[in-house]
This record gives sequence, structure tokens and C-alpha cells, in this order.
Amino acid sequence: MARTKEFNEDQALDKAIEIFWHKGYNGTSAQDLVNHLGLSRSSLYDTFGDKQKLFVKSLKRYQKQNLDSLNELFENAENIKTALTEIFKQAVIESLQDRITKGCFMVNSAVELAMHDPEIAKIVHDNQKVVEDIFCNAVKKGQDLGQISDKQDARSLARFIFNNYSGIRVLARAGEKDKQVYDDILKSIFSLF
Repeated sequence: MARTKEFNEDQALDKAIEIFWHKGYNGTSAQDLVNHLGLSRSSLYDTFGDKQKLFVKSLKRYQKQNLDSLNELFENAENIKTALTEIFKQAVIESLQDRITKGCFMVNSAVELAMHDPEIAKIVHDNQKVVEDIFCNAVKKGQDLGQISDKQDARSLARFIFNNYSGIRVLARAGEKDKQVYDDILKSIFSLF
């Protein structure tokens, strides 16, 4: 008779996100996963397959959570420029307060794995396109409402926003803790809105 699972898969994935985000794919051992998830090796592999499959499921879960949050933010925003400003300010706050310099799990995965792993490259590329589309629609909405300058094409500005957001997350992962560095970057970014 097959045993029933005695754990919540979503909670296990959330714990996997934590450890992969902190240590990266290559820095996370099978024993790290067993210890952090609190599962036996057999439960881990029976449920998720190998480390690669667990990483992909974790990255996709992280992606969905963040895309849902971003969509909701812009759907409910009365002022798009303010919402964009808050996204960047929150990224800076997290970067300065983060003890373990996590950066962004998706950006970290892009830098660490996308060049060598076609499946991860596809997830990262698809995520970039979706986030760019979300930013583009938000910029268009902000332009239509007169909250964002229409001197720049919405798609170009969305790409600029995405690239700078990713850059801030890379700075965070690299351990940048000088608030003035972030303030200078944000000032330059928002001068174009």
C-alpha cells in the first residue's frame, strides 16, 4: 500500500525557493535540500524528481507569484508613475536590508544558469517578455493618464525599466550596500518618466 504524503508540496517549494535563492543552483547540495525542506531524500525525489526538476518547479512558482503580484499592483494603481517608483524603492530597501544579499531569484537564475541550461533560459526569456509586457501596458496607461511622459515609446521605456530593475537586483546580489549608489540610479531612472 502506497504511503500518503505528509507534507504540503507548495510549502516545500517555498522552502526550495529560499535555499536556491540564497545559495544558487550550483551551490545547493542534495543534503542542503533535505535539511532545509525537512524531507527525506526518498520523499524529495519521489515528489519532485531530481534537483533540476525541483529547481525548475521552484523557479516557475516564484515566477507565478511575482507576475501575479506585479499584475495586481498595476491593475489597482491609481498613479502608474507612483507604482513604478514604489517598485524600485522597495527593491532598494530590500537590497540594503537583506543580510544575505539575495537579489532576485529570476535574475540570479538568468546569470547563473541561462547560458548553460536551455530550459532555464526559456523560463528566463519568457519571464522577461511577460514582465516587459506588464511594464509596457502600465507605461501606456500612465501615458494615457498624463502621469508618465510620452516622449519615449512605451515599449522602449518598458525595456529600460526592466533592464534597470534587473540591474539593481544584480547590484544587490553582488552585495552593494551604499544607499547613495541606489539613490543616484533611481534619480536617473525617474528623470526619464
